[in-house]
Amino acid sequence: MSEQHKKALAQGRQESSAIKAYLNAIESRKPGRPATKEALKDRLAKVEAKIDASNDPLKTVDLVQSKLDLERAISHASQRESVESLEAGFVKHAASYSERKGISYTAWREVGVPANVLRSAGIPETRRR
Repeated sequence: MSEQHKKALAQGRQESSAIKAYLNAIESRKPGRPATKEALKDRLAKVEAKIDASNDPLKTVDLVQSKLDLERAISHASQRESVESLEAGFVKHAASYSERKGISYTAWREVGVPANVLRSAGIPETRRR
């Protein structure tokens, strides 16, 4: 394998990694104000109190699931990279990745990439067909 081929493979891995991380981040965003780690911890404490006070087994199982969901959300909130840094990686690599893979402006918009991010990345707007 030539040195040029190795560099091209490394570039492809770097581009796809940055783009995938950004797409995962925007996919997981929910509309509205994001919940802070502190707010999630407060909700978790309230759910735990309700679990302790519950006499209904069906309600308890629902509360336990809520507790697990909140614990996972807290874990993700503490591990999550800022969308801004992921966006910068997307902007840096999206144009060359799009050209190499034949991905259009419309395809990026369909998966939720904002128009201003695509403009920053240098991906020209195309008409839908």
